[in-house]
Amino acid sequence: MDVSSRVLSELATREAALDAQIEAARDQARQTVAAAEAQAAGILRDAEARVKAMQADHEEKLSAEVGQIREAAGTDARTRAQSTRERAGTKLGQAVETIMRAVLP
Repeated sequence: MDVSSRVLSELATREAALDAQIEAARDQARQTVAAAEAQAAGILRDAEARVKAMQADHEEKLSAEVGQIREAAGTDARTRAQSTRERAGTKLGQAVETIMRAVLP
């Protein structure tokens, strides 16, 4: 019985050592998972910040482009209006001249 007690005692000691190793491995796994989650959260925050910066940059460029298009359209409209006024002035002069010839002998 002395031998079986020693064998059982040795087995219990080994089992306790294995339990301690398993618990240490679990703790290490928890720490690794927590570190990975923290790193993933940091990556996500950085990505969101980059997206916001890119959106702001895009909106700024879009606003500038819209301003340029409006400016070009305004310039074109003013040019066309001036051309129309000049043609109208010429036609008015011709109409007055035609009326004057028709009315005056």
